[in-house]
Amino acid sequence: TPQSTGEPLDQDLYLQALQTIAEGRRAAAAAELRRLIEQAPEHAGAWLELALTQCSLGNSDEAERLFAIIETRFKPSPAILELIAETREEGCTRWDVFSSSLVTAGRGIDQNVNQGARTNRYVVDAPDGQVEYELSGDFTPRHDQYTQVSGEYMREVSPNGMLGFAQYQIRHNDRLHQYDTSSLFAGLEAPYRLKAWRLRATGTLGLVTLGGHLYQRQVQLQARVVPPLRLPQTMQFNVVAGVTYNNFPSLTNFDSSTQEVRGNLSWRKGPSYASATLGWQNDHALAHRPGGNRKGSFANLLLRRSLGGGVNTEIGYSRQTWHGSRAYSPTLIDVVRDQSTQVLRGSVSYAIDQRQSLVLEGRLVRNQENISIFQYNNRQLQLSWQWQLP
Repeated sequence: TPQSTGEPLDQDLYLQALQTIAEGRRAAAAAELRRLIEQAPEHAGAWLELALTQCSLGNSDEAERLFAIIETRFKPSPAILELIAETREEGCTRWDVFSSSLVTAGRGIDQNVNQGARTNRYVVDAPDGQVEYELSGDFTPRHDQYTQVSGEYMREVSPNGMLGFAQYQIRHNDRLHQYDTSSLFAGLEAPYRLKAWRLRATGTLGLVTLGGHLYQRQVQLQARVVPPLRLPQTMQFNVVAGVTYNNFPSLTNFDSSTQEVRGNLSWRKGPSYASATLGWQNDHALAHRPGGNRKGSFANLLLRRSLGGGVNTEIGYSRQTWHGSRAYSPTLIDVVRDQSTQVLRGSVSYAIDQRQSLVLEGRLVRNQENISIFQYNNRQLQLSWQWQLP
């Protein structure tokens, strides 16, 4: 930064403004930098950051006025003068909007497309004794191969860091088309700060189809909070709280409202990254859903490491539990459902160039329950091509 003179500077406000810029909230950062300049008019770094921020907002006249003040009032170094010259040459004629896109296409093998039960028989206690039922082929594991295409798009929609995003996914099975799926989710995400507390609020709308028919509608509100904890620079902790409304047009009495809170601790150093998540959930049935309300917990562990040469590895483990509040189906399945789903997955990716990658991913699923016909195992293997768009 340019040299500055005068009284000691309010570094806290300056660092806060830099953090605001990093969060993408440029309009808020400009206001913070103006307040700093009022308190410390000789803070050359604040003048420069304000000039660059105004330029990124498309305010060319104001940016030029600030550049002129820096050149005449302070003694900027040759590197700063070169930065100012480059910025002038590029121009400040428009708001510099950030956007990114990712497209993925892949082929995969799924050993249990329909989540078929591990057993083909179910025994029920009846008044006259036990009755044994045999499941039809639709309820036992069915194998197939599939093609999957997905995409993500993100774009700034305001100069204060609000983002709009959309995600879609289409999966087409080779034979079992009644289990073809597609989904579309879109929403907005906005950053905020309350003193040293950082927050990102997200609202999402989603649609899911199964077998070519609308299966689920979803509305979600979520807040991610980063508290001002004294942690090593390599670590970060945040808390996520959210509420989700689920509507199932083709099912009777399955609509629900889910509340969740989870904490996430992450660590990053050099080519390595690790995170651990632990959360609690309350799923409230909005009608007479089988099993009624249920409570759950969620745990996730994730490890990533870059091996160099464009090769990256990732391994993850998750465990989701649900506990019902009443018998799943009195007289037929007179048991309170207790479910535990474990997923182990691993992937290896190879960067072909800066924008394209090949990804090989494997996934093992083990769903354990006290109701045998709901227990299932699954294995998936998928090879994908990813393309990062500008």
